[in-house]
Parts: sequence; C-alpha cells; structure tokens
Amino acid sequence: MNKGVISVLSALVGAATGAGVVGKVSNEKTQKMKSMSDKHLALFLLMNQWVKVKQEGKNLSSYFEKNGYKRIAVYGMSFAGETLIDELKNSAIEVVYGIDKRANSLYADVDIVSIEDSLEDVDAVIVTAITFFDEIEEKLSDKLDCPIISLEDILCEV
Repeated sequence: MNKGVISVLSALVGAATGAGVVGKVSNEKTQKMKSMSDKHLALFLLMNQWVKVKQEGKNLSSYFEKNGYKRIAVYGMSFAGETLIDELKNSAIEVVYGIDKRANSLYADVDIVSIEDSLEDVDAVIVTAITFFDEIEEKLSDKLDCPIISLEDILCEV
C-alpha cells in the first residue's frame, strides 16, 4: 500500500509540474503573439495615416524641404522605410543611407548600415521603426549630431 501511495503522489506531482511548464510556455507564446499584434496594429495605423496624407495631395518631401533637411538617413528598412525611400526618389531630398540591425541581409536602393557602423553626417535621421523609438533615438544621439525624428510625428505634422 505504501508503494501505491508513493506512485499516486509521484504521478500527481509530475502532472502538476508538467501543467506548470506547459502553462509557462503557453503564456510566453501568447505574450509574443500579443507583442507582434500590437506592433502590426501600430504599423497599420501609421500606413493608414500616410494614405490620408496622400489623399490630401500632400507629399512628405515638403516637410523635409520646409525644415531644411536635404540629406537624410532612414532608420528601419522594413515596409515603412522602403516606402519612405520610394516616396522621396524623385524629390530634392537625398536619402544618403538606411540603418537597420539586419543590414547584412537586406537589399535596398540605398546603402544599408548597422547602427554599430560609422554613420555619415546627415541633416536628420527618420526613424520608421514603430516600437522602441526612445531607445533608438538614444543610440543614434550618441553617434550623430542631428535631429532624430519619428516618421509618425512627420505624418501628423504634414
């Protein structure tokens, strides 16, 4: 009878431990999915604002011209970064380079460098990354002496 009790208790402890591990893994996956969902919602809202700007007949190059930014860098070479470079192609604004942590694995119409690389002086850096603007701004401020501006802010100001 003693062996039976130990077996039952061992099975219960094993089941409880297994349930705890499964719950933790499930919670981590849920948090990661929520984070990605929040990021994509923010990207959707940014791009939606951009569409509204375009529907009003406005162009982002006017913002840069008004502020005297002729040579810029773009931080974040995903959807918003590529779209910004495309919009500025036939304007007086020169996108000197892009900055992205995946610099070695990306292709674009401009040179792409990592934030750890030496960064050429520009009039402004436009951050297209939706999340972590404050951290990105802090890292860039240590390397460059120019305004670091969120694309979101530009779209609201145009």
